Amino acid sequence: MFGEKAHMEMLPKFRTKELREVDVEKANPREAAVLALFYPDKDDITNIVLILRKTYKGVHSAQIGFPGGRVELTDENLEETAIRETYEEVGVQPENINILKKITKIYIPPSNFWVHPFIGLANHTPNFVRQETEVEQIVEVKLEDFLNESNLIEKTLNTSYAENVNVPAFFLNEHVVWGATAMMLSEVKMILKRLI
Repeated sequence: MFGEKAHMEMLPKFRTKELREVDVEKANPREAAVLALFYPDKDDITNIVLILRKTYKGVHSAQIGFPGGRVELTDENLEETAIRETYEEVGVQPENINILKKITKIYIPPSNFWVHPFIGLANHTPNFVRQETEVEQIVEVKLEDFLNESNLIEKTLNTSYAENVNVPAFFLNEHVVWGATAMMLSEVKMILKRLI
């Protein structure tokens, strides 16, 4: 399957064994949605927005991710979750977000979430507002840099649950982007490369 093939290209080796052994249904994962939002910057150059999460006692501490989060009871559907969370975390008004496509969901073992990613578009340059409690930094990545093959790297990392692990990653704006976010970005990139 197209999405899974893209995910496999950025799947850390140590995670492969973990995913083979886990019974996802029995784990009863929670649901979350994230948004890969493209927009024109003030120079009319296409960008994608990512966030650097705050440092906290959790498995995704200080990692780069998409704006997004867990489904709330008030959300009508997953698309609404992605839009609401994007507004809360980076301040993009819901009426300025056009959802273009839902892409392949991904299971994240450390936090036990099914994450449902969407690709969206803002037609105007957003006036970003960082959610100070959860977001350390808003990371604006030029589309050209995202698509540049030279920004694919291998990196040895320490995480809250593994030491000295070698991972495939994107190197974007001086940040190492790996794990589930890199896997989802890989699918976004594959879709874009087919269109351009």
